[in-house]
Amino acid sequence: MATLAAIERRVLWLSTSIIHHANRVRENTSGIKVGGHQASSASINTIMTSLWFGQLRAEDRVSVKPHASPVLHAINYLLGSLDEKYLTTLRQFGGLQSYPSRAKDPDPVDYSTGSVGIGATAPIWGAISRRYTETITGTPSRGRQYSLVGDAELDEGAIWEAVLDSSVAELGEIVWIVDLNRQSLDRVVPNSAAGKIQRMFEAAGWQVIAVRFGSLLEGLFDRDGGPALRDRIVAMPNPEYQRLLRCAADELRDRLPGTGSARQSIADLLATIDDETLLAAIRNLGGHDLAALQQAYAEIDDTRPTVIIAYTIKGYGLPTEGHPQNHSSLLSVEQYRALAEQLGEDAAHPWQRFAAGSAGGVLCASTAERLHRDPIEAVLPPAVPADFGRTPAGTATTQAALGRALLDLTRAAPEAARRVVTVTPDVSSSTNLAGWVNKVGVWSTEERQDWFSDDAETIMHWREKPTGQHIELGIAEVNLVSLIGELGATWSRWGQPLFPIGVLYDPFVERALEPWSYGIYAGGQSILVGTPSGVTLAPEGGAHQSIKTPSIGLEQPNCISYEPAFALDVEWTLLAAMAQMGREGGTSAYLRLSTKPVDQQLASIPTDPAARERRRRQVVAGGYLLRAALHPAVTIVTMGALVPDALAAADRLEMLGTPVDVLCVTSPGLLYEALQGRNGQGSAETWILDQILPREKAAPMVTVLDGHPHTLAFLASVNQVKSRNLGVSGFGQAGAIDEVYRYHGIDTDSIVRAALDVVA
Repeated sequence: MATLAAIERRVLWLSTSIIHHANRVRENTSGIKVGGHQASSASINTIMTSLWFGQLRAEDRVSVKPHASPVLHAINYLLGSLDEKYLTTLRQFGGLQSYPSRAKDPDPVDYSTGSVGIGATAPIWGAISRRYTETITGTPSRGRQYSLVGDAELDEGAIWEAVLDSSVAELGEIVWIVDLNRQSLDRVVPNSAAGKIQRMFEAAGWQVIAVRFGSLLEGLFDRDGGPALRDRIVAMPNPEYQRLLRCAADELRDRLPGTGSARQSIADLLATIDDETLLAAIRNLGGHDLAALQQAYAEIDDTRPTVIIAYTIKGYGLPTEGHPQNHSSLLSVEQYRALAEQLGEDAAHPWQRFAAGSAGGVLCASTAERLHRDPIEAVLPPAVPADFGRTPAGTATTQAALGRALLDLTRAAPEAARRVVTVTPDVSSSTNLAGWVNKVGVWSTEERQDWFSDDAETIMHWREKPTGQHIELGIAEVNLVSLIGELGATWSRWGQPLFPIGVLYDPFVERALEPWSYGIYAGGQSILVGTPSGVTLAPEGGAHQSIKTPSIGLEQPNCISYEPAFALDVEWTLLAAMAQMGREGGTSAYLRLSTKPVDQQLASIPTDPAARERRRRQVVAGGYLLRAALHPAVTIVTMGALVPDALAAADRLEMLGTPVDVLCVTSPGLLYEALQGRNGQGSAETWILDQILPREKAAPMVTVLDGHPHTLAFLASVNQVKSRNLGVSGFGQAGAIDEVYRYHGIDTDSIVRAALDVVA
């Protein structure tokens, strides 16, 4: 225990020094504060030291609260997995990141954190993903999944959406440790809600272990006057307790007994201990007591999730300890030197490891050996076909085409289909996935009986089993995208690539955007399908008609967005997106689909194999010329559900003597990248622009889509032509589809008028 305490002090020193150097030593030419969180790091220092050097196994994974990244780097440095040269690079370009990052930090990081609430829940979805990969390999590979969470982080709704999902109660490998320092960014929290937090976890079926006091305080509680002292500390308001941390010993002796009937007995007890012991005792909370934490770990019940609520002090061990505004405060040079003297360190040479033969050096070496992980061997994902070879006929929707394409995949490429996992928030049937779910079953930790299997009127069967390939969560879009992010990271975590596809109503993509984007940042490769979409969902009205999602797809990094118009376009873009996943340098994708029935004959799919392949390549690259005039007077550019209306407008313009090219865009984002490449601002290939918008056929342009008009407006700059840009820029209205289109100015009449205006 003495050796562990020595490591605890060294980790405190190193983490503090990493931040100190970035702010007080390293040259800053911009004048902008570098920042860091010395107090937040000190708050959780004991917890992380006890976890890494006494509890973790190689198969375990840990999500570290964002502001404790310096502690993680300090521990990795002592374990030999981080070079000393990086300790001076916190928040420097190419150096240690502001928050733990799997993708950008030079040392081992299990989960990227930084967006409050999202990193904390990631191990829940990591646990499900890890269990899912076991069904692929047949080999159990399960360790605990730890989340180190700041108590202020529990204010985030994403936390409770995850905790309360019914599937989580079965995940016994989940362990959360709450750093309950009862301070937020701006202040001491006036009403600490520890009791409420405990009851909420218990109601969700979690084991709750409270680590409130350390051994020194517990020893005082056993003496005369001890029960009264305990009651006094437990009952006092949080701000009062935090204020006691700023008191000298004589002031503490006056304040701590309070004004109640037990004042004298508490004062008598305090009179029996010296000043040093008194000052240590008021700070002796469970989250800073190594023995108390070890006992908590020993009590973990692996049959259900566990939360350890560890009481701590923000800034523990630093001069800023307990200060109400210490969140972003930095030690002065004088305070830093005093801390070095207090801890027995050298402020001039702060980056000392333990000597190899010392007790600390031996423990660091044995811990590094225990936590050693062999490199993950990359398993290439199975080949995904580019084309199933069929041509849809009749009338179909792009939404229904998704379910059909997944079923076709099971026949054409069973190995690839086996690695597909779909995730929805209680919308499987309404998004046309019923056939797929019937085919592959629903994933569950154990097999459950389908009580409706013999009901002839039940069309969709809910067969739950560990080998199922569909996961349905509650109605919480953040959970869905967080899960597909982790499912999409299994290729790098455990060498098992998957093809996760999340399906949700398109208007709610905005609600899920930030955690999905964060999952992509952390290396997760997934496909997000938004359906139904746009004001084409006419009867729904209002906010159920998405406007901004085409722009989201255009702007999301490491993501290719598609809005296909026809069933075959859906097939081709889905397969192309899958082929980019589960590997180094892979990408995610977003498909925006519709429930609007469309005559598939309008697609005019070439019958010649070479011409068909040319069309497929254009669809995947961003667009294709659906109708061509010899000498077009105007080009109508459209995509998705509005293609039939654009073609109808073209027919009327032809009757008026105005020849028209109709360009069907499948991915504005890819076309924009091609334009940037043409302008020397990227490396994207530009051939698609030459084929669909050749300079020799440049004509005034009308763009129209079921979304914000700026999504396609940039295309007029390809050949520097006049343009009119139609789309949706106001909240939706309920009604019939022709009424709603007319209201927003995207109907056939509006397209014709815009075309006549632009050629006038």
